[in-house]
Amino acid sequence: MIRNAISSDRKSMTKLFSALNLFNTDELQFMSDLIDSYFDASLGEGHHWIVNDSGDITSAAYYAPESFGQNVYNLYFIGVLPSEQGKGVGSSMLKYVEDHLRELKQRLLLVETSGLSSFKKTREFYLKNNYEKEAIIREYYKEGDDKIVFRKKLTTN
Repeated sequence: MIRNAISSDRKSMTKLFSALNLFNTDELQFMSDLIDSYFDASLGEGHHWIVNDSGDITSAAYYAPESFGQNVYNLYFIGVLPSEQGKGVGSSMLKYVEDHLRELKQRLLLVETSGLSSFKKTREFYLKNNYEKEAIIREYYKEGDDKIVFRKKLTTN
């Protein structure tokens, strides 16, 4: 069942971040701090953490409004436990986010990810879910690590 994250999910969410083997120690700490900021409501309006809870947290996603884009959101994180990948869990989470944003009358959903080979499955995931590769910012994260931006139009007008 996909639902809004609650503070008692914190431990399972941080375990999920670690299980993905995509983040270094500083990045894991950043994610942990981000969860804390969400639960203490210091992030502001429009920020959403959701989880897929089927007895255990198998996936999570975080999305929030873009500061200067009109009716534009950014999906800052989506992750699925490795044991659950390839079963449609991530696509279900993504559809939930998109449907929620359509209800909120949002226009675009942006996703940023790394160009490193370790993120190849991530980039393929967005293409499979009908996202367009919109931009590449070379060596954004660090030398040799590009930022890849995907977009999906949520409205039909």
